[in-house]
Amino acid sequence: MADNKVQPLEEIRPIAEAEVAETNDEAKKDYERGKQLFSNGDYAEAALAFHNALVGYEEKSNQTGIANASNQLGHVCFAREDYESALKHYQRACGICEKSNDRMSILSVWYKMVEANTKLGHYEEAITLCLDCLDMHQDHRDPQGAVAILEDMAEIYTSMGQTAKAADAYRTISSIHRNFRHDKMAKQYLEKAENLEK
Repeated sequence: MADNKVQPLEEIRPIAEAEVAETNDEAKKDYERGKQLFSNGDYAEAALAFHNALVGYEEKSNQTGIANASNQLGHVCFAREDYESALKHYQRACGICEKSNDRMSILSVWYKMVEANTKLGHYEEAITLCLDCLDMHQDHRDPQGAVAILEDMAEIYTSMGQTAKAADAYRTISSIHRNFRHDKMAKQYLEKAENLEK
């Protein structure tokens, strides 16, 4: 005959304690609080919350948490126009993502690093990162991503006064659109290239 006893509550307790421990994770709470503060535009308080989360994740050697908190600190610094500090945080996050081979996160961080380098006038570094992004988009067969990064490259080249390279980027975008029979878009980017060469 089957034993129809209810499992004693004490046996269920370790699972419940694990769930409570997760909700009592101070680093996670600080991280979530930082995201809320950041979305409200309270950058100073967000920075403090993300810093506390980072310290908590470092104490636990939680690499994912460290990468996420570093990335968020980069966003806070970027929003405060402290691009040098933003780059340092993004580089730390990127290093962790590279070790875990998290290609989509790497790509996301690279985009922010392109923006920060561009804001600082570090155009060569921005272009190098753009080329890395372009390679990854090609590896993923992502023409939309390739077009987006080529547009960024064209703008950076224009800022550098290298209009011939900017025009080449626009011609490449035109070619991508033509391959997908987006004739109107292809024509628009070809015209942008031609206008730069006048």
